[in-house]
Amino acid sequence: MVHDNCSRRNFLKLTGLLVGSSVLTRHLNAQTRTAGSPSKRPNIVFLFTDDHAVQSISAYGSRINTTPHIDRLASEGVVFDRCFCCNSICAPSRAAVLTGKHSHANGLMTNGNRFDGAQTTFPKLLQQAGYETALIGKWHLKTDPTGFDHWEILPGQGSYYNPDFLTAAGKKRYEGYATDVTTDLALDWLKNDRDEDKPFLLMCQHKAPHRTWAPGPDHLTMYDDVTIPEPPSLFDDYAHRSDLLKDNEMSIAGHLMYDYDLKITGATEKDVLGRAFKNPEYRRMTDDQRRRWDAAYGPKNEAFRKSNPQGDDLTRWKYQRYIKDYLRCVASVDDNIGRVLDYLDDAGLADNTIVVYSSDQGFYLGEHGWYDKRWMYEESFRMPLLVRWPGKAKPGTRVSALTQNIDFGPTFLDAAGLDVPKEMQGVSLKPLMDGTVAPNWRRALYYHYYEKGEHNVPRHEGVRTDRYKLIHFYDAGQWELYDLTNDPREMHSLYDDPAYRTIAEGLKRQLQALRVQYGVDGA
Repeated sequence: MVHDNCSRRNFLKLTGLLVGSSVLTRHLNAQTRTAGSPSKRPNIVFLFTDDHAVQSISAYGSRINTTPHIDRLASEGVVFDRCFCCNSICAPSRAAVLTGKHSHANGLMTNGNRFDGAQTTFPKLLQQAGYETALIGKWHLKTDPTGFDHWEILPGQGSYYNPDFLTAAGKKRYEGYATDVTTDLALDWLKNDRDEDKPFLLMCQHKAPHRTWAPGPDHLTMYDDVTIPEPPSLFDDYAHRSDLLKDNEMSIAGHLMYDYDLKITGATEKDVLGRAFKNPEYRRMTDDQRRRWDAAYGPKNEAFRKSNPQGDDLTRWKYQRYIKDYLRCVASVDDNIGRVLDYLDDAGLADNTIVVYSSDQGFYLGEHGWYDKRWMYEESFRMPLLVRWPGKAKPGTRVSALTQNIDFGPTFLDAAGLDVPKEMQGVSLKPLMDGTVAPNWRRALYYHYYEKGEHNVPRHEGVRTDRYKLIHFYDAGQWELYDLTNDPREMHSLYDDPAYRTIAEGLKRQLQALRVQYGVDGA
């Protein structure tokens, strides 16, 4: 049986699945019954999204939206201001989180690779130590999950509307919006399916706000009455940097498709690559969902056709349509994070549960004229990381130390009192939770993007320190160097500036040292 969001929640409430006095009593009794048992080890709720840029989180200073529930995590826990991915693309980032290893070490370097589920992952180690483990939502690793007592995942990229989920028993379809459905399934597992005598790991992983940025029914007209500020580099001409940037295929001006991305239903206009794909969500909708969608987009599309913007005005229109849809998807994510936090409070679980919010990488929200990710520039290299850990993470703390997604697994293992395997290349972030940074904390981060595919982003690797970033486009034999203090938007490479020659050479030595440290081929 499937239900729409409202019907499903009413059904859950009527059948006692939503928290109430009886459920709360059961949880309190379980806590009393198991005092001093392994269940007193902290539970872990890992909330993970796809392509959520820090520029669209108000706790990180967003100029374009507010995220009150994510902000609640920030005020009640720790915000990591300089957390970065090791490879800014969906599947490789997820593999790095699971294994605590860089892409070359875990074997998943591009979205086309298949994840080797036989290798060591932090969920497996938690499971072996007595944790009950569950994964619900986006997986995107081509093989079945391992190390989980329960899993229900989106096939591939998954769908926003009426999503299919894969389970060990087969495929299911749920009527509703993916962000709501994923949260419903996660809460249902928390309330009804887990063993209350065990500590738990729940990985709740959303599709949003990934392309095609299809908003849910509750947010279709959000931002209709405002103009979102444009980033200063929306019309970037890519001067003073590698000429490779000009060859990108991820520009808002030229590469967003009218029907597929911009929701101009029935449009036949093609992008510069000669494509005119249809939005895959529209055909999945129920009649009622489609009526609401048409009521929201129809008048706006008609106004667009009548105004017929050209040139820079057309780019500005595309930016507004893109960014508003993206932010509408973020709003749904934020609402559903609030649902999870409320449940943990109501069920008496909050005090012994670590809640982590992150995303697989950042994203371009018009900076450099782009959408998507992949490049080592800050907007896609940087990722959100917020941790609420009562008694350990000092509320309101902001951490400026350089951290990376390979650190997530070691942190979870350390939190559970487990040793971190030597094969994991990341380190536990637990010592940073009170805001102090040890003198011997890492001084540089390694990055490597391997995928020469969609969007024509060249393969590259690089090193980032507290102040500088060196990028090597090795197939083209080109380098870029940025002073992030004086040029935070990375608009002017200093690699060929004689005044920075010593800095460039020092960064090259650091890059080589990181290649040796992490065992990169050819180091």
